[in-house]
Amino acid sequence: MFFLLRMAFWLALVCVLLPSGVKTTSPDANIDATQAVTLASAAVSDARGFCDRQPDACAVGGKVAVALGHKAEAGARTIYEFITTKLSESSAPVDKTAAKAVPVTGPGQGTLTATDLQPVWQAPVPLPPRREARAGRPAA
Repeated sequence: MFFLLRMAFWLALVCVLLPSGVKTTSPDANIDATQAVTLASAAVSDARGFCDRQPDACAVGGKVAVALGHKAEAGARTIYEFITTKLSESSAPVDKTAAKAVPVTGPGQGTLTATDLQPVWQAPVPLPPRREARAGRPAA
């Protein structure tokens, strides 16, 4: 959640600093870099003191941020599950004559031992020959 806030801040800062192409003639619209830094530091120090001035609003804001974080996590989980099911459906071959597999639930479920769950040993894949060997030249 904090990442999104930081990203929004930096994106807004970049948008403000991009040239707009519009010439301003108002003397109030011209701000130099030192004034901008001074104003930004004043705004940050004011934002830091917000929780001292309004502790109830700060507590409620924290609860809202936590709730939004949980909602974002649930949404991301839903999207992830949707994508994985779509990918597994598209990669699995479709056999219309085969019966649908029904998961077995009952006393026989979960009877594999630790040795049953170990992966089967596979020989390592050999590396392809070096270019020198393929060309018939000696290796340097």
